[in-house]
Amino acid sequence: MVKPHAEKTAPASNFIRAIVDADVEAGKHAFRRWGGKPGPAATHSGAPADTAVIRTRFPPEPNGYLHFGHAKSICLNFGLARDFNGVCHLRFDDTNPEKEEQEYVDAIIESVTWLGFGWETAGEKHLYFASDYFDFMYEAAERLILTGNAYVDSLSAEQMRTLRGTLTEPGRNSPYHERSIAENLALFHGMREGKFADGEHVLRARINMTSPNINMRDPVIYRIRRATHHRTGDKWCIYPMYTFAHPIEDALECITHSICTLEFEDQRPFYDWLLARLAEPYKLPDQNVLEGMLQTPLPRQIEFARLNLTYVVLSKRKLIELVENKVVDGWDDPRMPTLVGARRRGYTPEGFRRFAERIGVSKADSWIDYSVLEECMREHLNEVAPRRIAVLDPVKLVIDNYSQDKEETCSLPNHPQKPDLGKRPVPFSSELWIEREDFMETPSKGYFRLFPGNRVRLRYGFVIECTGCDKDASGNITAVRCNYFEDSKSGTPGSDTYKVKGNIHWVSARHAYSAEVHLYDRLFKVPHPGAGDRSYLLDLNHNSKKTVVAQLEPALRNALSGERFQFERHGYFIADRTDPVSGEPDFNRTVTLKDSWGG
Repeated sequence: MVKPHAEKTAPASNFIRAIVDADVEAGKHAFRRWGGKPGPAATHSGAPADTAVIRTRFPPEPNGYLHFGHAKSICLNFGLARDFNGVCHLRFDDTNPEKEEQEYVDAIIESVTWLGFGWETAGEKHLYFASDYFDFMYEAAERLILTGNAYVDSLSAEQMRTLRGTLTEPGRNSPYHERSIAENLALFHGMREGKFADGEHVLRARINMTSPNINMRDPVIYRIRRATHHRTGDKWCIYPMYTFAHPIEDALECITHSICTLEFEDQRPFYDWLLARLAEPYKLPDQNVLEGMLQTPLPRQIEFARLNLTYVVLSKRKLIELVENKVVDGWDDPRMPTLVGARRRGYTPEGFRRFAERIGVSKADSWIDYSVLEECMREHLNEVAPRRIAVLDPVKLVIDNYSQDKEETCSLPNHPQKPDLGKRPVPFSSELWIEREDFMETPSKGYFRLFPGNRVRLRYGFVIECTGCDKDASGNITAVRCNYFEDSKSGTPGSDTYKVKGNIHWVSARHAYSAEVHLYDRLFKVPHPGAGDRSYLLDLNHNSKKTVVAQLEPALRNALSGERFQFERHGYFIADRTDPVSGEPDFNRTVTLKDSWGG
């Protein structure tokens, strides 16, 4: 497990970078051509040499919102393209019309952009859709039939499973395995024309039913599916399978390195087999030769370990359950491991990019502790977040010897480590809000804050001496009382004569901005939710959200949605949605100042 105290400067190992570097050094892709848009070999034949040294792609399916695991893939693919003077395509693998929606397309585009990456290079916008290639995929399927590499199967799904065999037993050929080329073409055309019911026929690759790799046992590559597509409407009633479409998309887009997660490793032989069949020329019975359909060299698939992060679930099924069962307040709930949720939480693109660099890329599955991600966010927010004062559990502090009619300002730095950011005036008056924990009527050992007879400094303000407190009929403290020393104001010569151990923050009660502050924490209370046979819902952290009415320094009333701050002593916060009438924001806690979960 990567620990939060791991090396913070040097990037972690990345075996994929080494592979790409070797391919570039060997000039493996130096003679590729680029016809200005994706397409078959004919599109690129005679075109200029591709100015992109490499081409990668991020290919999400638009059937949900991106999560933290996608962030790792985005940073990897776009980062490699950037570092090797290449291009990364954003491509939507929209081959499953029943689950895909334009809403998800828009959300994915927004998230990738938010992470700081783009797909426009030299005036070309490399934003593509698998559905753009449906016509070519259909032609590719015809070529496979024509070359004897595909056939139409009329077995039911259950019958196909029975004949497929197991990991230890070979499969057996379908009774339709030897259909003639003419019959297969006629049936396939009929499938497209809508002559058959859903599930009546499928198109399968003809490879080897005895292969030790089950994925090579005549996989299905086309199925009948009467569903309206979010882009092509009702033009098609047959759709390609993902494992057939994806390699073709890569080849048409001249992708050099197709980077995917480890679950696709067993699919790589089919990936290579399919592209090789479509790239090779074919001699017709009349001796004429059909040229290869795809430009070479063909894309290379490389697999890496997906992100395994403690204290979260990244399963799309489980995330949907959390939303639909209203365990959370939607996909952008700040506790969700989605990028839209992270954005509302106040996580930064720079923090995600730092996280991706720190954890590196490997072939071996491992668990990354959530504290590593949080620490990356803290590091970046510490650099950029201006400081502000917030009292989250307020109790009144009354300065008895300070005139009730008097007001003045104290000067507070916007960032203690960045004097160039200047200072800001904060109003001071006779009644202040302080944290309830900053007063104890009977102090415990080592307590240096307010208690009767003790002196503390009001941060950036005056030294005060506690004289007592007020209580209600139930004995609850309603106000703390004190006197101040007029010559002790911070920044004045007299302040140096006062030596105190305690230093507390405050907000003028007369000027404070009262707002809701949402204290978010991890959604799950254990590192591996649902481990073993237990339901992951049993591991929910029921204290993952707490809302308080806090007293904030008045400048925060004008904070714009999305602005980030450090609330001194409390952590990092972001201005969230504003009130539709007043335009005033509430705030979400992004992360505490220190890791409170460390063991």
